[in-house]
Amino acid sequence: MAGWPTPRRAPDGQAGGMTATTSTQGSGPVARHAGAALRRPTTTTGLAIQAVGLRKKFGRVMAVEDVSFTVSYGRITGFLGPNGAGKTTTLRMVLGLIRADAGTAVIAGKPYAQLPSPARTVGALLDAAAAHPGRSGRDHLRVLATQAGIPSRRAGQLLERVGLASAARQRAGRYSLGMRQRLGLAAALLGDPEVLVLDEPANGLDPQGIRWLRDLLRSLAAEGRAVLVSSHILAEVAQTVDDVVVISRGRTITQAPLDELLAARPGSTLEDIYLELTGSAEGEPS
Repeated sequence: MAGWPTPRRAPDGQAGGMTATTSTQGSGPVARHAGAALRRPTTTTGLAIQAVGLRKKFGRVMAVEDVSFTVSYGRITGFLGPNGAGKTTTLRMVLGLIRADAGTAVIAGKPYAQLPSPARTVGALLDAAAAHPGRSGRDHLRVLATQAGIPSRRAGQLLERVGLASAARQRAGRYSLGMRQRLGLAAALLGDPEVLVLDEPANGLDPQGIRWLRDLLRSLAAEGRAVLVSSHILAEVAQTVDDVVVISRGRTITQAPLDELLAARPGSTLEDIYLELTGSAEGEPS
């Protein structure tokens, strides 16, 4: 679900369930993207997320073999890779939802399980279908707010911010996929986090919704927050992110600022570079 991750071991061969998280530890430099800041950025130092040598095997299946990357405050980092590359498993390890066989992952300098206030450190959206179908969007957020010790009034504020105010009393089970994505984003923002981890947040959004999401992510980074976002919509990623991490077959292929990647290959698009790095030629399954 979209809410706050509860660290736990997954059964053999399965990933654990999910929700969201957040941080009041401050923010770093303002990103290059324009956006209306809703609050004055603070002065967070260090990295928002650091993963080193992550490895995870489910039975005989090597889901993640060697993944390392960093995410900085005030920047949007795109997390890219073919289907089956290990992106979602990696995000779950970062959030403490499944235990890595090897390697480390820290958020704001600590493993998720050691964060003193996880609901105010990192917000996550990993599964837009996680909301109880019988609850209204507003009640879903109020339940999560109560669990995290957050004032229930945040529910109404965030429904307004994500464009669901008019559907606040509608049952989540009647929401479209795009509406559920917006509700998941609201849940991820409940704790006013400094770090956001979003897995395919553009799924189900129409073109207007994708433009809205781009502007939202830019504004969050402009406030000094760190945003890690996975997506298969490379044209949209190219318009949104500051940095790119590419993984393939469970291993990190590259991490670099997007501007540097493009400058090193004049005339190439992010899609061209991605296909070159991952070896996903035209017609090959990904």
